[in-house]
Amino acid sequence: MSDVLRLTLVSHAMTDAMATGRFPLDEPLSDIGRRQVKSSAAVQDCRHFAAPERRARETAELLGLRPIVEPRLADLDCGTWRGRPLTAIDPRALETWLFNPACAPHGGESIVDLTRRVGGWLGSLGDDASPTAAVTHPAVVRAAILFALDAPPKSFWRLDIEPVSRTVLHFRNGRWTLRS
Repeated sequence: MSDVLRLTLVSHAMTDAMATGRFPLDEPLSDIGRRQVKSSAAVQDCRHFAAPERRARETAELLGLRPIVEPRLADLDCGTWRGRPLTAIDPRALETWLFNPACAPHGGESIVDLTRRVGGWLGSLGDDASPTAAVTHPAVVRAAILFALDAPPKSFWRLDIEPVSRTVLHFRNGRWTLRS
């Protein structure tokens, strides 16, 4: 039996943008988010990564981690929609983006592109069977699940990733599996 890579993906804690339905900027955690992290256990005894955005790094720090910042764990690039409330977006453009995972009407990144980027990072973990944890964004966790399960990109919005939730993936014999 070959070695198994265990990857724990931790979604960052709540931000004001999440609470108010705005596309994210590089914002800090909210007071609620900081409380969420303090009531959560750290993922110790493994190598740690974090997305470059403040909310992911702050979540990792509050968990007591000293992560390596990994650019490929960055949040979905929302382009011109960054910082804007959902209600301020042209409904046709929003619908196009939500139902066509290859489109990016906001000038940022499509779901297909995000999944490809995250898949590249998963592939870079290689044959190192060291337990690994990464603090990142709900969109990145969704993309990792799609990649691991070879699920269609249209499934992206059907995955609900809660703040400070953990998703565990295993890599063995050239295949990823999801563990709940």
